[in-house]
Amino acid sequence: MHHSLSPQRERYLLLTLAGIQFSHILDFMVMMPLGPMLIAAFGISTHEFGLLVASYSFSAAFSGLLAATFIDRFERKGFLLVMFAIFGIATLACALAPSYLTLIVARGLAGAFGGVLGAMVHTVVGDVVPFARRAKAGGMISAAFSVSTIAGVPVSLWLANHFGWRAPFFLIAVLTVLFIIVGMRILPELRHHISAEKQAHPFSALFGVLRDANHLRALLFSAMIIFSGFTVIPYITLYAVGNVGISLHDIPLIYLTGGAATLITARMIGHWADAHGKVRVYRIVALFALIPLLAVTHIGAAPLWLWLLGTTAFFVLVSGRMIPAMAIITSAAQPKLRGTFMSLNATMQSLAMGLASTLAGFLITQDASGSLVHYEHVGYVAVIANFLAIWFVAHIVMHDQHSGKTKE
Repeated sequence: MHHSLSPQRERYLLLTLAGIQFSHILDFMVMMPLGPMLIAAFGISTHEFGLLVASYSFSAAFSGLLAATFIDRFERKGFLLVMFAIFGIATLACALAPSYLTLIVARGLAGAFGGVLGAMVHTVVGDVVPFARRAKAGGMISAAFSVSTIAGVPVSLWLANHFGWRAPFFLIAVLTVLFIIVGMRILPELRHHISAEKQAHPFSALFGVLRDANHLRALLFSAMIIFSGFTVIPYITLYAVGNVGISLHDIPLIYLTGGAATLITARMIGHWADAHGKVRVYRIVALFALIPLLAVTHIGAAPLWLWLLGTTAFFVLVSGRMIPAMAIITSAAQPKLRGTFMSLNATMQSLAMGLASTLAGFLITQDASGSLVHYEHVGYVAVIANFLAIWFVAHIVMHDQHSGKTKE
């Protein structure tokens, strides 16, 4: 059952949802390039910085799991806007945090509500947009990720360079208020899913997903891919500033060029995966991703253009793996359990991010001059996880809509 909206209302709705998605993705992404400033501001170690990144991911994982059990009991619009408001308050708390400990608590709260927001945005798209247009609608929501990379992170870093590390969090808090006002006017009330069927046991869908061995393999595959990226990603800025010799003012360029390249290549990889087989294309892209994973962790002192070449290849290939991979993971779900499966998948990915950045924080240290020591070890861990995923993908069965179970 779908609310039929006029094409214009639907476009406004998608733009509003994309705005909400943009705000909480930016909140997560901006943390990593702020590394050098936060380490200086609070006098913390790389390990403690790793925990700062991980606190967001771990609480997002936990809240996603919790939300999977009660998300369908509330009217969607009210629930989404209340979660978004609390997320805004938590982000404001990050901006005002007087100490490392208060910042870690505020990051944890922002993660808890940010984690639920991502799942809710996709749920509303599923409720409102008919199946025939849903992939395109999903594309608009995913564009929020690219926009936050290309525009959001560079603008936030520019603000941080001029007004200090707190500025980006103030910006996100202001955006939250704006999008809540827009959302109150634009989003339709969605409550038809409540009375329609009485919920069985709150955990029944969850157990339904976990009983299927193929679901478990897909979730493990998902975690491996994310793990291999997030051992390296949180520390790229620290390494760029401390080891490669890139100025803090040039850091936004990494996100600008990487994000812009990804905008073009993501669609190409998607088309290619649909045309030539998702598993095959995933394996090819993942194999090529080994090059930037090693290059970015080993390069040492280098000119800006060479570093940008490495980081742009990293953006294109390391995130490019996710495009065929997500199609494989989504297809592994039994269609009737897909919603719960996808929330669980988000939980697994957040857990993998948290574990990866924590582990990397233990492996890396910073010497007196501020350079990272042992970053190459993190590169090797990433490469091993990536190889495991390339091998493991063959074990996932994809449910084709037409012919029951098929394998590519």
